[in-house]
Amino acid sequence: MFRVNEVLDYNGQLFRVLSVLAEEVVWIKVEDPKAFPSLVLIRELVKGLDEDALKRANDPFADLALVTPKRGSATQKRRDKNHALIQPIVSDPLFYEPNVRASRIKEVVANQKVSMPTVYTLIRRYWQQGQTPNALLPNYKNSGAKGKKRKANAKKLGRPRIYTPGVGAVVDDEVERLFRITIDKHWLKDTEISFSYLHRRFKDRYEAYYPDVPEEEIPSKWQMLHFYKREYAQANSLEKRTDRIKYNKDVRPLDSTANTNVLGPGSRYEIDATIADIYLVSDSERGNIVGRPVIYLVKDVFSRMVTGFYVGFENASYVAAIQALSVAMTDKVSLCADFGFDIANEDWPTVGLPSAILADRGELLGHQIESLESNFSIRVENTPPYRGDAKGIVERNFRTLQADFKPFAPGVVGKTMIRKHGGRDYRLDAKLSVREFKTIILSSILMHNRFHVLEKYDREPDMPADLEMTPLSLWNWGIQNRTGRLRAASEEAIRISLLPRTKATVSELGISVFGVYYTSQELLERGWLHRTKEVRRPQGLQAAYDPASADIIYLFPDINGSKYWPCRLTQRSREFAGASFWEVWQVKDAQKKATAKGKLREDEEKRKHEQLVQNTINKAQQRPPRNEGRSNAERIREIRTNRKNEKRAERQQRSQQNGQKAKAVKAKTIPFR
Repeated sequence: MFRVNEVLDYNGQLFRVLSVLAEEVVWIKVEDPKAFPSLVLIRELVKGLDEDALKRANDPFADLALVTPKRGSATQKRRDKNHALIQPIVSDPLFYEPNVRASRIKEVVANQKVSMPTVYTLIRRYWQQGQTPNALLPNYKNSGAKGKKRKANAKKLGRPRIYTPGVGAVVDDEVERLFRITIDKHWLKDTEISFSYLHRRFKDRYEAYYPDVPEEEIPSKWQMLHFYKREYAQANSLEKRTDRIKYNKDVRPLDSTANTNVLGPGSRYEIDATIADIYLVSDSERGNIVGRPVIYLVKDVFSRMVTGFYVGFENASYVAAIQALSVAMTDKVSLCADFGFDIANEDWPTVGLPSAILADRGELLGHQIESLESNFSIRVENTPPYRGDAKGIVERNFRTLQADFKPFAPGVVGKTMIRKHGGRDYRLDAKLSVREFKTIILSSILMHNRFHVLEKYDREPDMPADLEMTPLSLWNWGIQNRTGRLRAASEEAIRISLLPRTKATVSELGISVFGVYYTSQELLERGWLHRTKEVRRPQGLQAAYDPASADIIYLFPDINGSKYWPCRLTQRSREFAGASFWEVWQVKDAQKKATAKGKLREDEEKRKHEQLVQNTINKAQQRPPRNEGRSNAERIREIRTNRKNEKRAERQQRSQQNGQKAKAVKAKTIPFR
């Protein structure tokens, strides 16, 4: 019924069973520092069980069984020595008899030359803590009372000074108060100050309170450091001393993984961009260095599969992001074939719409992405500012991607150029063209998707042990065993939904977008371009446009609808045929500047003209006509005659001008030999 070493709770006191006899049990009080083994009848214990006075309790020293001291350490040697010391006492079958126990203790004290209190302490610890050798482990962790405050007295605590002059200050409550004020004001802020600087600020404060105390008697830096380590928890100090952005990104403890909130392939895509650490040359003219390209990656969180990418010279923006997303949601076989890679659909099966896209706030934040959300039910998630760790899956892949070419490629960004010592400008070493670099990036992506082994992948409980931990294998396993299949949609609908949108106005000249006019058959059928006041044209229309081509836009005739009309340039805007919208914006900007400059000159000349008109009128008014006694009626009757006379004089003047012929000039004659 009762077992050796189990702990019993009897009327609120803990007892450990040391031995079980025929009708009695030998036990000892666990928490009594002066306890000895005693006998109790088994029937009394059974009665206690019946009356609920006796209960089985948890062993408070069960953790000792988990301690394994290092072989050969001082802890192990002390434990084994203590166990050998008390072995004659605890191994005696009648150890519970006081007389037998006393005689054994006397023998040990005489033979081993130890004190009797030491023996009593060891045997009590052995019996109370489980009758195992680990019960005799020395408690070195309690030595020195680490973390506990010492009582201040008239003498400085700690070792005495040897080289530093003076005796040293006593750290009392007032000194601790000044310590705390200084630490809270200077140290627990977003600063990078040293502790020596902090101690100097404490000295300034201490001298303000005690100006007559000499320098050597001011509490030392080590006293202040001891107070700081004792009173301030490390976790709280780190949080207060580290910048909030840096703390959230690099310091705070991680409590989850990226796979926690994804159900399977396509549950969440992460998209991010970086500037490649290499300079490229132009495809058409290899002597022209075009700079460092921008790399966009779209990655599936569950499988770590790279689903889409973009390599070009568009800045990290929505315009570049939509190109990477377009690749991620459409078939990649033809794209790979353009770069010489023959793959099947099964080698890169990420075709379709994901459930969610996680991006930075700048790229997919705003009304431009709302069409993708409303038309295809894709949830767009944005990371907080300065939290690159929120997209850790795609962020980590940039370093891996660039590691494939950085050790070998020319033109890689190096350390700071030192021209003074003959250092070479690494930009001049650029040799890779844009297309060649795209080929390298695409090859790296294909290798990663199909063959890269994810050694640190956060495996699901039901994943088989023989599953090959590559992105493609994880994708295929997730498609078969998880939810989150990609939803199908036409590539044209996806492309148009991803295009940026802007406001379009309707007039008799056509659809105006950025000052460029477009028309279509649907506009003519609706009668929106007819020139009459009876035509009622809609307001607040939206149009999708491709920044790379100004030849066509997609007008949405219904404000909340998904139907669109392709519209092409009118003859009025034929100057922008074949141009991009970046060129349109540049030309329009130059035109507006020229128009504004012309307006200024027009205003200047118009003011001169108006001044001339005003002066001429004033002079005319100062010379009134001679009436010579004629009435107003006579003057009016003479208008027809005066007109004829004026016309005759004008004809005579023109005849005289035509009669004056220029003198004939002989042509120069060139003789032929």
